[in-house]
Amino acid sequence: MKLHSVRVHPSSENLAREHQLAWKIAEVAADTVAVTPEVTEMVINRLIDNAAVATASLTRAPAVAARAQAEDHPYEPGSTVFGIPGRFGPEWAAWANGVAVRELDYHDTFLAAEYSHPGDNIPPILAVAQHVGCTGADLVRGIATGYEIQVDLVKAISLHAHKIDHVAHLGPSAAAGIGTMLHLSPEVIFQSIGQALHTTTATRQSRKGEISTWKAYAPAFAGKMAVEAVDRAMRGQTSPTPIYEGEDGVIAWLLDGPDAHYEVPLPEAGEAKRGILDTYTKEHSAEYQAQAWIDLARKLHNEYPALGTDSIASVVIHTSHHTHFVIGSGANDPQKYDPTASRETLDHSIPYIFTVALQDGEWHHERSYAPERAGRADTVALWNRVTTTEDAEWTRRYHSNDPAEKAFGGRVVITLFDGTTIVDEIAVADAHPLGARPFAREHYIAKFRALAADILEPAETDRFLELVQRLPELTAEELGGLTVTAKPGLLGVGPKGLF
Repeated sequence: MKLHSVRVHPSSENLAREHQLAWKIAEVAADTVAVTPEVTEMVINRLIDNAAVATASLTRAPAVAARAQAEDHPYEPGSTVFGIPGRFGPEWAAWANGVAVRELDYHDTFLAAEYSHPGDNIPPILAVAQHVGCTGADLVRGIATGYEIQVDLVKAISLHAHKIDHVAHLGPSAAAGIGTMLHLSPEVIFQSIGQALHTTTATRQSRKGEISTWKAYAPAFAGKMAVEAVDRAMRGQTSPTPIYEGEDGVIAWLLDGPDAHYEVPLPEAGEAKRGILDTYTKEHSAEYQAQAWIDLARKLHNEYPALGTDSIASVVIHTSHHTHFVIGSGANDPQKYDPTASRETLDHSIPYIFTVALQDGEWHHERSYAPERAGRADTVALWNRVTTTEDAEWTRRYHSNDPAEKAFGGRVVITLFDGTTIVDEIAVADAHPLGARPFAREHYIAKFRALAADILEPAETDRFLELVQRLPELTAEELGGLTVTAKPGLLGVGPKGLF
């Protein structure tokens, strides 16, 4: 990997294209380096993971509405949409599938200077692959690039520090991935990256306070914008330049300002793109920082079966800055303690999540968020005794570049009414590569089968799993099968809008 120095340049300097970050990303995307076998295997895992969580979301309102929008845009050759037969405009397929993948907050993650769900790259890249007739091998190359660029940007450039939503890194990474897959020139990829970034910068209010259904749409919008940006760039249209470094650009006005300086790692020419191997998926349907806490609460439930609202005086979770201020009591969001809050809000409330996991000894993507579950009197009482606090050491470990010590958990202190305390800690989730039960292919398959059980016919589940595991050898025609069709009569007709 090579570190690239990135800073703001006044227009008078006329920063040469080859020195701009967007150009350097484009060069990485255009590099024809082979994909390693372990990266190929992980791409397959993440396609299974995305399909699992998308399938489980098909009857949920955001996915229903997004799918209805796609259905109003039939197109040939077009792309497939999860749940239904037919072909649709690739940008609308990317949109509908992106919402379905993101809705349950249940797919992969990468956390560093910024936060991300790199699996959000897959819907737009797959949609374009199906539309233009790419092979499975082409798709693998594109996804490897999408992951690589997003991971590299997330390692170097914080967006949340300036209240910019993390999908601002997704537009460029998806555009780069599409560029790799289509064997586009660095010039075309460069222009598409600039347009994709320019159109996908938005505030983090989508993840603050009363979190709305837009949370699932935000990455889908970035993917859709990436598809459209590539289309325009292929037609010879250009982008704002320099998009990152310009004196009126993204860094100068949205991020660290005119005096900013970043060191962005990118693969050298001929270096394999391995970023996907740094990412990790979820065993539980909740914000990633909650994964380890669910596992710890489940463990404590089993070890101390008598623990309950009547015995617990307080629970203090000592954790990282991000966990405390984004999903903890440090956010100062009263909605995080509101039993009538939206599901989107509850999955960003570690006080709620820890309480329910401690009481139930499990976490379920539907039962754990049910209104009657959130409103249970003993749950509400205990929930209001759970707070978080930042611990400097857990913050340091959160930001560590050493995978062996990088951590997303912390220490919990449970004080009982009789004065005794229970203290325990966890560094990473059980499903993390360094966790108690790291996810492997069989776990991805089991996750898919479990989430698809009520949505797909068994034969459809088997068909998809057989096909996706042959990904590198799939023909363009076979690639159209990387979707699922729900049981007859299950999905019904979606709501109408303008289209």
